[in-house]
Amino acid sequence: MKSNFFWGLFVVDQPQKSMQAPKRRKWPCLKGLHPFLMSRSPSHSSKILSALRRDVFPWIGTQPIKELKAPELLAVLRRIETRGALDTAHRVRGIMGRIFRYAIATGRAERDPAADLRGALPQPNEKHHAAITDPKEVGPLLRAIDGYTGHFVVKCALRLAPMIFVRPGELRHAEWSEIDLDEAVWNIPGHKMKLKEPHLVPLSRQAVEILKELQPLTGSGRYVFPSARSSARLMSENAVLAALRRMGYSKDEMTGHGFRAMARTILDEVLQVRPDFIEHQLAHAVRDPNGRAYNRTAHLAERKKMMQLWADYLDGIKAGAKVLPFRAQNRFDN
Repeated sequence: MKSNFFWGLFVVDQPQKSMQAPKRRKWPCLKGLHPFLMSRSPSHSSKILSALRRDVFPWIGTQPIKELKAPELLAVLRRIETRGALDTAHRVRGIMGRIFRYAIATGRAERDPAADLRGALPQPNEKHHAAITDPKEVGPLLRAIDGYTGHFVVKCALRLAPMIFVRPGELRHAEWSEIDLDEAVWNIPGHKMKLKEPHLVPLSRQAVEILKELQPLTGSGRYVFPSARSSARLMSENAVLAALRRMGYSKDEMTGHGFRAMARTILDEVLQVRPDFIEHQLAHAVRDPNGRAYNRTAHLAERKKMMQLWADYLDGIKAGAKVLPFRAQNRFDN
């Protein structure tokens, strides 16, 4: 028997008689998957493994990667598409492409046939995260959050979400070791970010106060927002969404991701903050005039001012202040 490289794994060829029908559950090659997944989060690794076991291994799991062709990969993707899981089909193509590129880099394949399949699948319908972006509607939402009577940890997450407008998964995965309350900054490691780059979140005075309220309850553990059942586990990914539903906001009105659209819209259209400051704080791919990506500390002083201005603005409309657009760009242009 000899070793082949399949999907980024070192596998041992099975005797010919065992090559007739791939089994769905027993894949000895999985023990070699760690090198490919070690740079990914546990939850991401789990999703990749699940997709491979369910949709890839049963069909082409016994073939050496160098022998696979685009039509064979397309047949795998078509099976996924026909069951109505078009988003999954696109994700699986992306997974296969990454593993092929890894095989090429290590000399085990010559090309990436997954790249030939770009455009072969129909595009899924774009999903929009429902968001409240009208300042007149933001005030009632903030008051509803303050009046929330559910679990205190979830309430604190709800109160912070509009202030810091990180992605819901980034908020859930927050750890106390990443937060410096004295310096009022949250340093998110790159492996937790969508773009895999570390990100700095300046904390307003109000955000620090919320975290200090929460610290006596969860500060002795790892996670800022642990599960109600165990401090060693994360808060449920549906906790914030369920709280919004409990407060009377439907899925078509507001989502956890919607706090990002809320901040982006109002900071731009009402507070007139420079768009590149906003985009950088949203952890989007912002580049300087020379096409280079800004580092995480770019415009940090201005972003700190922006985050405090935003928190103060939210306090004002929550208290019922009259909503009037005003220009604040002169505070950040210097």
